[in-house]
Amino acid sequence: MTPRHTLAESVALTTSLPLRGVAATISLLDEGATIPFISRYRKEATGELDEVQIAHIAKETSRLRELEKRREYVLSTIEASGKLTPDLKNQIETTLDATELEDLFAPFRPKKRTRAAIARERGLEPLAAMIMSGRCSDAVRASKRFINKDVPDSESAIAGAKDIMAEWISDNARVRGRLRKIFSRTTRIESQISKGKEQEASNYANYNGFSRPLGSLPSHNYLAIRRGEREGLLKVTLDPDNVKALDELNRIAVRRDATDECASLIGEAAADSYRRLIRPGLETEMHASAKARADSEAIALFGSNLEQLLLTPPLSRKRILAIDPGYRTGCKVVCLDQQGNLLHHDVIYPVPPRNDISGSESKIKSLVSRYEIDAIAIGNGTAGRETETFIRSIGLPDGISIHSVNESGASIYSASAIAREELPDQDVTVRGAVSIGRRLLDPLAELVKIDPQSIGVGQYQHDVDQTALREALDFTVSSCVNRVGVNLNTASARLLSYVSGIGPATASKIVEYRRINGDFKSRSDLKKVPRLGDKTYQQCAGFLRIPESGNTLDNTAVHPQDYKIVERMAKDLNVGVGQLAANSGLIDSIDLSRYVTDERGLPTLRDIISELRKPGRDPRTESEQSTVYSPDIKSIEDVQPGMELTGTVNNITAFGAFVDIGIKESGLVHVSQMSERYVSSPLDVVCLNKRVRVRILDVDLSRKRISLTMKGVTQ
Repeated sequence: MTPRHTLAESVALTTSLPLRGVAATISLLDEGATIPFISRYRKEATGELDEVQIAHIAKETSRLRELEKRREYVLSTIEASGKLTPDLKNQIETTLDATELEDLFAPFRPKKRTRAAIARERGLEPLAAMIMSGRCSDAVRASKRFINKDVPDSESAIAGAKDIMAEWISDNARVRGRLRKIFSRTTRIESQISKGKEQEASNYANYNGFSRPLGSLPSHNYLAIRRGEREGLLKVTLDPDNVKALDELNRIAVRRDATDECASLIGEAAADSYRRLIRPGLETEMHASAKARADSEAIALFGSNLEQLLLTPPLSRKRILAIDPGYRTGCKVVCLDQQGNLLHHDVIYPVPPRNDISGSESKIKSLVSRYEIDAIAIGNGTAGRETETFIRSIGLPDGISIHSVNESGASIYSASAIAREELPDQDVTVRGAVSIGRRLLDPLAELVKIDPQSIGVGQYQHDVDQTALREALDFTVSSCVNRVGVNLNTASARLLSYVSGIGPATASKIVEYRRINGDFKSRSDLKKVPRLGDKTYQQCAGFLRIPESGNTLDNTAVHPQDYKIVERMAKDLNVGVGQLAANSGLIDSIDLSRYVTDERGLPTLRDIISELRKPGRDPRTESEQSTVYSPDIKSIEDVQPGMELTGTVNNITAFGAFVDIGIKESGLVHVSQMSERYVSSPLDVVCLNKRVRVRILDVDLSRKRISLTMKGVTQ
């Protein structure tokens, strides 16, 4: 008998992570600790597992607990039937694979009234058993004993017996396991444009007559094919190696000592079982497996893009003039103070159809002077390029930076409940412009207000599992928020809701308390918020910042539980905590080994020292001005092969990166065109908002597509 693993042992086995760290992580999660808190403040317990590893443990723990519930049901069901043998029980109790568990349960699972069930009702199971044993010397003669009013002749009896054998073969765990491996190795996916859909399916031209091994098919290809199938534009089939599968099936099902007659009948039952029962089920599994893999890869890439976007460097403590460009309705202009509060809004018309260049220039210069503007944010949507060209041409004072801002999702924010609450007296056009300005001021704080799926990065976000996508993106947002830290006195309820341990309800209570009582003076003031208990305080305090606090540590990632350690360090050096912070000479003289305890080891102490070196540091670097595009390129008609242009990476996919070259259509640098060397992932070469030099390879005006290369282009 194989011994059963504990939950921690099973998770350690399936994640390949150290048992001690896994066990500690599961215990902390069960106590209500969050992933950011565990990874940051419980490094000694977990062995310094990072957020991704801890999230993997959490997910696997949840999966195995669900598997255990299913296991209990399977065991009780089989036991109730009186068919639970010691060997079967051991197999069920030790498997960690849901598919294997279902294979073991298949023969005992309650079934609908199948052909085999009907044959059993007619008393043909003994005949099936005789034939399956391989020792029946004359099946026709044996079948005559089973003829009755429901079984008129030997032919009907043998047919019914074969139905029963087909089901036995299909339900055999060994059969399904071996054939599953053959399917995994040999199955190809094939697609054709549906008859009569040639015009509609022009975007799927690459998938007409398409055939590739399913197991190695890139995720974006699979998702595109399935989308085409869902739209009725592609006909998709799976083609496993049927000969190899049937050979293996017969090898397992037919005993070596079986009579020729039995072998023939079992072979016929096996072929029927494969065609009718096994292959359709395994093809469904193959699709599900390919979909899960494709979803996982697409979601991971979406998360990576979102992370880069959320961690875009802020233009902190600047007064912003933001413009939401437009043609007919004009360009909405707003002025914001250093905290993103709305000071003024207006409209200018510098682009067609009005072309009020003079009036627009006068108004912008007046607003820049009156509100002491430090930077200008311009939405990159409709009329964005023309508006930016106008702003750069009017001769603004030196020192005013100009930025093109990705406005994806701004319109969704402007009509949201959050926007109505923040700007109740303004219409959607003003709210949209404010959002554009705040994205420049602090991208993370603003973008968390928008559903991540609406931000406009990633690929096939509407084709992947929406629950898995939402969970992954929420994890990404939470990770970024907690990595950067949140100003307790300026953060919105939405931003606070992503802080470790807080959530929407507590975030609203914090904001309401702040509105009534004024700014928090220290982290400990958080305990005064109604219903914010000790556990919540423990989980969130280290991720909240109070720059104005009298305690320097309140503006760092040092957790309040560790303040006494820092106070001891300062006391040993005969200085105050404020004098110790940012004093490299004093910090370098600290012997960390003197402060090691059973609860706090060197990992936490090193984190504390890192925070003391740069208290209040924002991990995001400073923002750069946006790319200045070629003035000669105004539309796709101006783009010609051979041109070298400067652009900005605005989206990354599994197969390449899209680059904004200053016109409506972004160009694609395929992964094969990113470097002279082999590139396995675009993320190895580029990141969002990276400025790149590209050369035009091809322009397809009919499909509005531009192909770019970075090969041979000096970056």
